[in-house]
Amino acid sequence: MKMKYIVFLLFLSFGSCFSYAQRIETNFNNNWHFILEDNVKYSKENIDDVSWKTLNVPHDWSFEKGVRKGGDQGQGGGYHDGGIGWYRKYFNIKKESLSKITYINFDGVYMNSEVWINGNYIAKRPYGYISFRYDISKYLKEGKNTIAVRVDNALEPSARWYHPCGIYAPVKLVEVNPTHFKPNSIFIKTPSIEKNKASVVIDAEINGDLKKLKYEVKLFSPEGKELTNTCKKLKSSNPSYQFEIENPRLWSPETPTLYKAVTQILNGKKVIDEVETRFGFKTVEWKAETGFWLNGENVKLKGVCEHWEGGPVGGAWTKPLLRWKLQSLKDMGINAIRPSHNPTPPMFYDICDEIGLLVMDEIFDGWHKKAPQDYGKQAFDEWWQRDVKEWITRDRNHPSIFVWSLGNETHSDVAPELVKFGKNLDPTRLFTSGAGNPEDMDITGVNGGSETKSFIESRTFDKPFISTEAPHTWQTRGYYRTQTWWRDNELPGTYELPNLTEKEIFFYEGINPKNWRNRKQSFNSSYDNATVRVSARKYWEVMRDHPWHSGHFRWTGFDYYGEAGLVHGGLPFNLFMGGALDVAGFKKDLFYFYQSQWTKETMLHMLPSWTHPRMEKGTVIPVWVYSNADEVELFLNGKSLGKDKPGTIWNEMQCEWMVPYQEGKLEAVAYIAGKEVKRTSFSTSKQPSKLKTSIQKLDAEDSFTASYIITSEGLDDNNNLYPYGENKVYYNIQGDVKKISMENGNPIDPTSRTKSDFRVLFFGKTRLFLRALPNAENASLIMASILGDKALYTSNKITIDAKQVNVLGDSTVDDIEIVYTINGENPETKGIIYEGAFEVVDGTTVKALVKQNGKVVLNMEETFGKNEGLFWGDEHSKDMWIGRGVNISAEEGILEGGAKVSEDAHRYKGSGFVRFDGKEGAITFYQENDGEEGDYSMRFRYMHNNEGKLHTMKLYLNDEYIRNLEFPSTGGWEKEWRFVPAILRLKAGANNIRIETTGESGPFIDELFID
Repeated sequence: MKMKYIVFLLFLSFGSCFSYAQRIETNFNNNWHFILEDNVKYSKENIDDVSWKTLNVPHDWSFEKGVRKGGDQGQGGGYHDGGIGWYRKYFNIKKESLSKITYINFDGVYMNSEVWINGNYIAKRPYGYISFRYDISKYLKEGKNTIAVRVDNALEPSARWYHPCGIYAPVKLVEVNPTHFKPNSIFIKTPSIEKNKASVVIDAEINGDLKKLKYEVKLFSPEGKELTNTCKKLKSSNPSYQFEIENPRLWSPETPTLYKAVTQILNGKKVIDEVETRFGFKTVEWKAETGFWLNGENVKLKGVCEHWEGGPVGGAWTKPLLRWKLQSLKDMGINAIRPSHNPTPPMFYDICDEIGLLVMDEIFDGWHKKAPQDYGKQAFDEWWQRDVKEWITRDRNHPSIFVWSLGNETHSDVAPELVKFGKNLDPTRLFTSGAGNPEDMDITGVNGGSETKSFIESRTFDKPFISTEAPHTWQTRGYYRTQTWWRDNELPGTYELPNLTEKEIFFYEGINPKNWRNRKQSFNSSYDNATVRVSARKYWEVMRDHPWHSGHFRWTGFDYYGEAGLVHGGLPFNLFMGGALDVAGFKKDLFYFYQSQWTKETMLHMLPSWTHPRMEKGTVIPVWVYSNADEVELFLNGKSLGKDKPGTIWNEMQCEWMVPYQEGKLEAVAYIAGKEVKRTSFSTSKQPSKLKTSIQKLDAEDSFTASYIITSEGLDDNNNLYPYGENKVYYNIQGDVKKISMENGNPIDPTSRTKSDFRVLFFGKTRLFLRALPNAENASLIMASILGDKALYTSNKITIDAKQVNVLGDSTVDDIEIVYTINGENPETKGIIYEGAFEVVDGTTVKALVKQNGKVVLNMEETFGKNEGLFWGDEHSKDMWIGRGVNISAEEGILEGGAKVSEDAHRYKGSGFVRFDGKEGAITFYQENDGEEGDYSMRFRYMHNNEGKLHTMKLYLNDEYIRNLEFPSTGGWEKEWRFVPAILRLKAGANNIRIETTGESGPFIDELFID
């Protein structure tokens, strides 16, 4: 076990005391034992756990298990599971430590965690998104000790989005003297900040005996130079010192300048306890007429919302990977972020402090039940005060945090009490919510509804305003459509979003429309024309040009797992594509739009690709270029197609040309003041024939080892990316690294991200994420792929590419041999040695082995044929879905009692229906209403053949009884489906629609239609 001793040698200076610090913090992340089952004996001090899995935290067992049809978390959680898991760890305690106070500190455990020390029960913490700690001193003994942690996610879904399961954040052991600073007790305020001087007030709380002790505070500059100090006798357990700092350097997203305070408790010259706290100087003002002001400047908040799990690791973020994620968003040009809808582990705020991101820190989704088994239902009433106190006292010193958010799309009489309680803990910041009790908040936050023309033009707020979620637009990387797509059909009061061409020109899909479960199961266009109400371009124009509009938090920065039914219609979709980056971290075209508007370094990005093998020559394609240069010139095969200038009006923010398609090279050249500053190009690609591999190292920091991002791209013989590449890339990992996940951004890929040894290229790209083991020295990868056009349309030529690459250290690169067959036989016994490209026919399965030193290291397989891969259709392929409303499959709902999923009937929609088989039960449908509260027409599709029976069912909306529904006989149990109508007034945000049997069984229920 490695121990980190905080021992600082301080130089003697006027008014300070020469000393050594005595607080000991121990990294507690490594060598946990884990089992995914439940047994009361697991809490005992000594049990046989040698068969348990050994792992390092952060850990997320739900992500490791992966997507499962019927997964406990439902569509909201991307069909991942919950369950109950146990962690155990052994650690040694020295005799001298028994006279100290020892805390076990957890940064995040989801959820309902319980802790035992040496078989002694400590406590329970229900909320999965809050830090907590326990004083375990009296349960420790000299020598070997045991900690056991039970994590209970048996009740699901417990969130409306994907949540991690387990100890998903760092753990540490903190040993202090009996007299010490209370956890989270240091509070640094800067009540006065002027150009030449600033005041700093530092409050603290101390546990223990204060007799004959002193309290010293030192302030240090960003460069580490001591600026001032005070050392006095302790007369109170709540000491407070005030300082003045000359010429304070202000913290902002552009200049994230951090100062440091060192607080010490002294006994003579001996340090009893010491805490370091970073802080910054900034001024914040909110004005109803002009929005947000930072350090005296009127600033637009250019933010994103971000779930804790958006990205390639589920919820088990390490600090290097989290820094990569946040820096990627910062590179897009954002200056703010809203962790939605819950606090994150402390390292998140540390990174935001360092790289310069303003944080709207949010504590809850709901103040009551929103998901069937969420914190609002399980624990809010009893626990909210303790959790709010932990949240605010833990986070209030971070200069990145500029406002507190108390909830999201939730309404309750508790709101004024929440605000009052929060202001008692931190009177220096204002409070808001994401569309929750705005009348009780200092700042009005609005989700979704602020995207409409009618909202913007009728705005009457008497408080500062911010779009806490806007805009909602979707893009699938590499997918394009010229026709506008509205998630719920075009809503009234929206801004105009015209089609780009008279008729659609692109006809490829991830799934054949005939096999869609509903009209939402299309990919979404990367032209910024797939939305609920507004394009990203128009909403940037709106917030930019209205002084009262403080800014927005885009929903979202990264794609994320879960909410797969809301926009995308459910399985096989398992993630939400609202991000500017996909879950692999690949940048979408939308990323570059924001970069063109929000950054200064010259950038240039062109779309779409210039490879359209099934497109008729001469088809006119909208070619867009995002740039912040003065003007851009477009060339096709060396011929200029003219210049265009990026405009300020929304539909002129991209440079645009209508270009008849012909194969060749498309090139964009950017100019500033008439001089060329940047150029980019696409060339028409043939079928993929080789892999391009690149490795990005994310440096180790704090208690976390380095991580590695390995990117694979399918290129043709001329090194052009084939933009429809969908071949499997196989990995053999060797040495001192662990696979975190494989991710390609594909929302319908069912392959396990953690257990498989391959990932398919998605529109030409995929990634492998690795984490170095402790004390790692050497690691390498063997990567291989059977490459070609999956549908054999462009060519029937196939190549096999395999290579070994070093990841770290000096791994030996050994010779690799490839053998293959194309007739279905086993390549181990019948294989041909691969020496170059070969041809196949429709329906061929290529099998191949990669051998190293005679040993098989990869076993590969790829099928090629006209029915493989992407679906390629025509302008009528989706006609069947024209004009159809939103439908929610019953089998995707929350089922209770005797309700169960079945496929034993005909003409049902989706993957099944729900039956009751003589028993009572209920179905709960979830509908997210991104519009204003209003009446919606609904239809329940059902079937039964019990003549004379109405099969009455109770209808509830958001747990409130509405009325009874009567389901008369349809004349059959096999295929005679009919509808029962209802009109419900949906509130803005999350809605639960529930139908429940009343004293007898119910009919077959297929779907809920919302028209």
